[in-house]
Amino acid sequence: MVTTSTALLLTTIGTLIVVLALLILFHQNMNATKGYRLRSLERERSQLLLEQEVQNMEIAKAQALETLEADNKVQSMKGVKKPQYIRTDSTVAQKSTLQNVE
Repeated sequence: MVTTSTALLLTTIGTLIVVLALLILFHQNMNATKGYRLRSLERERSQLLLEQEVQNMEIAKAQALETLEADNKVQSMKGVKKPQYIRTDSTVAQKSTLQNVE
């Protein structure tokens, strides 16, 4: 009976050690996989940030005043001969303005 209980105890302890070792192995494998994924995502993020900066520079270049002035569409526009400005102290739609239009 002592021999049987000793063998059963050793088998149980051995099984627990193997199960715990497998759990640790799977846990470390998951951590390594997450680390690899995180590193690849960081690399992709830095590439996307670089692309965004390049696109922002291209947008700024396209919106630059020299680019707009040199544009063919802008060059083909006619200039204003007699500009009329609205006074700032009155509202845009007034009764007197509407009567002048009619």
